[in-house]
Amino acid sequence: MNKLKYSLLILIGACSYGILSSIMKIGMKEGFTVNQMLGGQYVFGWTFLLILMLVFSRKKLSPKQWLSLLFVGITMSGTSIFYGKTIEHLPASISVVLLFQFTWIGVLLEAVADRRFPSRGKVVSIIILIAGTLLAGGVIGEAGGSLDLMGVVYGLLSAFSFALYMFVSGRVGTTVPAFSKSFFMTTGSGVIVLSVFASPSFLWDGALVDGLWKYGIALGILGILIPVVFFSIGMPKVGSGTGAILGAAELPAAVVASVLLVHEHVSGLQWMGIVLIFIGIAIPQIRFSKRKGRPLYETKETTARP
Repeated sequence: MNKLKYSLLILIGACSYGILSSIMKIGMKEGFTVNQMLGGQYVFGWTFLLILMLVFSRKKLSPKQWLSLLFVGITMSGTSIFYGKTIEHLPASISVVLLFQFTWIGVLLEAVADRRFPSRGKVVSIIILIAGTLLAGGVIGEAGGSLDLMGVVYGLLSAFSFALYMFVSGRVGTTVPAFSKSFFMTTGSGVIVLSVFASPSFLWDGALVDGLWKYGIALGILGILIPVVFFSIGMPKVGSGTGAILGAAELPAAVVASVLLVHEHVSGLQWMGIVLIFIGIAIPQIRFSKRKGRPLYETKETTARP
C-alpha cells in the first residue's frame, strides 16, 4: 500500500468524523442529549474494537506499550471535552473554526519534533485551509460581537488536543496491530470522557431501549471504529503534518452531511470555503507527485514498515 492509499484512509477517517454532528442533531430532535450520544458512541465503539481485536489481533503487548496507548487515548478525550465546553461558550461557527486550527498546529508539532521547517507546499496549503475554514464555518458575514475568552481558550485547547492526538498516533505504538492499538487508545479516551463529560447512566436508565442504541451504533462506527483504526494505520506512514492537512476534510464532510441529513441551508460563501479546503488538501499531493523521482510527500516516514 503506497502513501496515496494511506492518505485516502486518513481522508475517509476525517470525513467519518464530519458526519457525527449531523447524526447528533437528529438524535437531539428525538430527545436524546449530546452526553448520552457521546457515551453511546464510546461504549459501542469500544465494544466493536474489542471484538475485532480478539478475532484478528493476537499479539501480546508489553505494559509499556499499552500504557503509552492509554496516554494517546487521553489526547483523544481532550478533544471531545474541550470542544464540548467551547460550544457552551461560543456560537457553533466560531467553535468549529477554533477547532480547525489543528491544521497548522499539527504541522508546527511535526516541524518542532523533526527540527525541520515545513515545506513551502504545506505552508501554502495551511494558508488556503484557514481561509476556507473561515468561509465554510460561516464566520464571514456573521454579525460581530465580543467573544467569551474562556470559550476561545477551550476552542484552542480542543485544536491542540486533536493535533496532539494525530501527532502521537503516528509515533506511538507503531509496531502494534491496528485493532489492538485502536482498542487501547479508545479505552483510555472512553474512561476520561465517561468520567468527566458523559455520564454512563444511559446504560441503565432505559435510554438505550428507547432508541439511543441506534445512535450509539452509528456514532460508534463513524466516530470511533473507522477514524481511529484508519488514523492508526495511515498516520505513521504520511506523518502528522500531512495528516493534519488531510484531516481538514472533516469540515466539508460536516457541511455536506448537514445538507443531506439535516436539510440545513448552506450559503454560497460556505460552498466556496469547501472548495478552498479541498484545494488546500490537494496542493501537497499535486505539487509533489509531479516531481519525477521524488516521493509523493516531502515528509519522511516516522516508522519502519511492519
